[in-house]
Amino acid sequence: MSLPTPVSPFSASYPTSSPVGIANVELRAALPSNAARITHRRGLHHHPKHASKEPFVVPEATRSSIGPHRLTVRQDGGYESFVLGGFAQPIAASTSVTSSVPTSLCPGNNGVVFKSSSGITYQTVCGLNFDNNIMPFRLVGSFEACVHECDVYNFNQHGVACVAALFVPSRANDDDDCYLKSSIEHSSAAGSTVEGAVRYNVAQSASYTATITLAVTSSAQLVSSGSTKPTHSSSTTKGHSPSSTSARSSSSSTVILTGVTFGSGNSVIIPRVGGSKLHGPTENRPTDQYVQYDEAGGIKLDPSLLTVGVNGKLTTDYDLSPQTGVIQIGQFTENTLAPLVDVPHLSRDGGRGGFVSGQHLFVYCDTGSYSTTTFAQDGDFLAFVSSSVAIDVGMNALAGNAIFLQDGIGEWSDNVGRQRGFAPLTQGEQAYNIDMQGKGQRYAIWPESSIIPLDSERGLVYAPIVYDNVNMATKAAIFTYTGLTLLEIAAGGQGGPVANRTVKKLFDQDEIEWGCAGGIRSWGPSGFGGSDGKVYIFGAVPGGVLLGRTAPDTIRDRASYEFWTGASWSHAMPSSTSTAYFIKAPIMDIDVFYSPRHLTFVAVYLTKYADNTFYYRYLKAGQAILPSYAPGADKNSDYVENMLKFPWSDEYVLYKAKPGLNGKYIYSGGVHLEYFGKDDIANGGTKMLLSWTAPTGQDPSTESSEYQTITAEVNLE
Repeated sequence: MSLPTPVSPFSASYPTSSPVGIANVELRAALPSNAARITHRRGLHHHPKHASKEPFVVPEATRSSIGPHRLTVRQDGGYESFVLGGFAQPIAASTSVTSSVPTSLCPGNNGVVFKSSSGITYQTVCGLNFDNNIMPFRLVGSFEACVHECDVYNFNQHGVACVAALFVPSRANDDDDCYLKSSIEHSSAAGSTVEGAVRYNVAQSASYTATITLAVTSSAQLVSSGSTKPTHSSSTTKGHSPSSTSARSSSSSTVILTGVTFGSGNSVIIPRVGGSKLHGPTENRPTDQYVQYDEAGGIKLDPSLLTVGVNGKLTTDYDLSPQTGVIQIGQFTENTLAPLVDVPHLSRDGGRGGFVSGQHLFVYCDTGSYSTTTFAQDGDFLAFVSSSVAIDVGMNALAGNAIFLQDGIGEWSDNVGRQRGFAPLTQGEQAYNIDMQGKGQRYAIWPESSIIPLDSERGLVYAPIVYDNVNMATKAAIFTYTGLTLLEIAAGGQGGPVANRTVKKLFDQDEIEWGCAGGIRSWGPSGFGGSDGKVYIFGAVPGGVLLGRTAPDTIRDRASYEFWTGASWSHAMPSSTSTAYFIKAPIMDIDVFYSPRHLTFVAVYLTKYADNTFYYRYLKAGQAILPSYAPGADKNSDYVENMLKFPWSDEYVLYKAKPGLNGKYIYSGGVHLEYFGKDDIANGGTKMLLSWTAPTGQDPSTESSEYQTITAEVNLE
């Protein structure tokens, strides 16, 4: 379908002598500063309409009584507050714990049993590597910090995914020095300089004992690092500080290691708005290195394919382009790191995100890169891609400050800061974009929604494939939805977060834009990070939002998806005129999540009325909703399906944002769940991190960029 020109008309932006928003680094011309410019527009179903609305009043609410103790069985008369804890395991009753970890760990202290700073019991092992079980790499600086990274990873996954941490002191001033492992199988000798720690229960298994008999002393010593109280830990990129952008690794985390706290009682607790704090615009702090690696050249298309208009075969009939997507550091690239000669300035649109593998990500749509920009001098245009990704370094919003964002070293394509793009293009899409440079046509992938968790290591984004056709004379643009691709996102690698495009086209052009507005993960009895449960996706249509779903292991299978008809689930694709909404509202952007504190679901969204307002609703269930993994819950139930069984509340104001610098409406608004640890609304707290895009009306090459990503903390008590 063809989409009309949006309410906000095209303004100054990208050079007309190169294609508007070429979705990769081939758009890299240096143009005179007075070159004519045009802009792009994201959000296929995002068409704000200026319309009057009656104001909404925040409802009266009751405050839940949160207690510190557990509940093992739900009682008929209701239940008390309880906490799902921090995934600790007991050690033998005869074990005693002393005061500290030896200063010199290896090789003289194999088999030492100790508690990490978060109270988790480990056993040391020296000189071994566990092959082919790689999880995120880290640069941390100490053995204890490396072990803590394993605890951090498990906390963010709400389960035990990391079972071992290997610290290499000799690499403390190098790319990375901490390696997390998901298994202790396939061990090999690694030299006495490798200091390892394995979770105690895993270390006591027969397979582990057999594996490292020669590495571990027969008489284990028992020591402790001290307090078992959960602590804060901040592991930032090497050399990175408010005054420095030096970095080799882009991993960073600051997490409070606690569990999920559920509210009290047998009824839904009505949420009400508490305070809020504006953080302001995020700030880009690029790395100072890139991967100096040359891939094979692209293909050339037959001239008959270089026509104006959508050609779906350019998506479905070609392999993915090796010139796009984030490069990971491996055996062919580990020795190819080289310095960036300039600090690129980025102007990007969008900015939804989420947590993946312990890292907080911001995922963007169209992104332009420019040479170093200051308030005194604008940058020169370098390149343009249709997607990019950045990591929150420092987690500054925990302290109420603006967020610093850093792009991974694998995102850069050269030494001046041109980017490769986050979502890979096919060779057909890529070749078309190159050949149509300067004519106004391109294919783009716009990851518009928040990240849907899939398991302990991956997140999902259902991203629209867009055909952009710009009239170079009038600057009018038509954006055509051509279908949807599936991006499986992984993080923690040295090159930065990766979007694996596992299905080139999952849904077709003439179908509902399933997943473009996001979705929600229904965890099964195994809990957070498990492989059971369901993946729900949203289908935004003019009157509300429809609901589809599939199993986690069939997300790539189009035939596995079923859709709510209003009365039952069906594999038949509904019509775009369907009114089987699970929530009825003129939605522009939406996030729906379960709130343990309120014992129900909450929906947070922006509408199409361009009123710069986040609204919320809660599910008015007949009784408190417990997820299937909670004590006393029905293990066979799908707790997300309750959204189809009960009505939603009226619409209430959550947060009123200021317009952009040019006075225009905000968009691309969403919730970044789990940001605030135990205080986050996803974990039983009250805090949530909101973000949105605010247009500036300025040229993207200026210090303020064409768009700003703004964040704020809001409390829902």
